[in-house]
Amino acid sequence: MRIGEKDKAVLNLLRENARATTTELAAKLGLSRSTVQKRLERLEDTGVIEGYTVQLSSAYMDQEIKAHVSITVEPRMTNEIIAAMSKMQGVRSIYSVSGPYDLICEIAALSVRELDAIIDDVIEIAGVERTVSSVILSTRLKR
Repeated sequence: MRIGEKDKAVLNLLRENARATTTELAAKLGLSRSTVQKRLERLEDTGVIEGYTVQLSSAYMDQEIKAHVSITVEPRMTNEIIAAMSKMQGVRSIYSVSGPYDLICEIAALSVRELDAIIDDVIEIAGVERTVSSVILSTRLKR
């Protein structure tokens, strides 16, 4: 779907605060509340907006130990592996990538022991051939 500049402005405001009311959005955009509501409904109906989420504070997130896990998978097993990983509590994101690995996922836990257990669970998924893990020491930029 092609979106216009006003839609992009709505999305940018929602990235800053997903809990902003349509009235607040309308005031910041210089549009009527009903116009913003219609734009939001269209963005939701067309799948541009899939949902609204909670953004956790840096203080809370700094407690987590995170790792990127690069994964090589058996041919034609990617969908099954993603489905299995999607059910795992500590898996935050999964990316399909080019290069020597097939997937990269971000895993988060509140202890090294928990992080290790999650990585072990990933390794045990049928179709996972190999993993390489890199613990994230700090986040230098996140948008």
